[in-house]
Amino acid sequence: MTSSLSLQEKPIASIGDSVLQQIRFDIVRGRLQPRQRLRLERLRETYGASVTTLREILNRLVAEGLVVAEGQRGFEVAPVCIAELRELAEMRIMLESHALRRSLSEGSLEWEAGVVSAHHMLQSVEHGLIGGDSGAIETWVRYDWNFHRATVAACDMPALMATHANIFERYLRYHLLALDFRGAAVAKDHERLRDLVIARQTDATLVLLEAHIRAGMEHIIRAGRIPA
Repeated sequence: MTSSLSLQEKPIASIGDSVLQQIRFDIVRGRLQPRQRLRLERLRETYGASVTTLREILNRLVAEGLVVAEGQRGFEVAPVCIAELRELAEMRIMLESHALRRSLSEGSLEWEAGVVSAHHMLQSVEHGLIGGDSGAIETWVRYDWNFHRATVAACDMPALMATHANIFERYLRYHLLALDFRGAAVAKDHERLRDLVIARQTDATLVLLEAHIRAGMEHIIRAGRIPA
């Protein structure tokens, strides 16, 4: 998986933007571990950006909740804990449910086709994982994002979509730290969600979405890799 995991989907306009995307990806992927000190000189050697640019990038990632500023001591990767995971799950339910409700009301035939296409790709990876291809978990996480993003793509609220992307990205960080696939149950959820979305069954879709997110959160917690 490449740095396309970054969920903001903004065009790369400069070296600074490219480095921002790469550091964000490395945090979400776990290559930069929770609470790891982010020393500017070492980052300069790794990412090839100036100290001034890196400081600006890290301050932006502080605003996104992926980095913590330590005052005079510098920066570190934001810690993880079960309490934050639960909060992110609740935020995701709130934002995604609202965006999904609007998409179900306003979505076009082209939007439906996008949902079906995104699910087809996700389903292919899920079948591989169910068959024992454990190395595809990172790809599954990316396609899971693509599918859920497709379902809400017709909401026509850019600020909501940007906030949702940030919360989803932070939530996916926990998935990638756990590196554990939920199995046939999650694949069945996605298939049912696709069908309910295409049928525009709003109430049933929102009930399933909330149950799906909560089940995923509990699965991450049971994996035992997130501190209390």
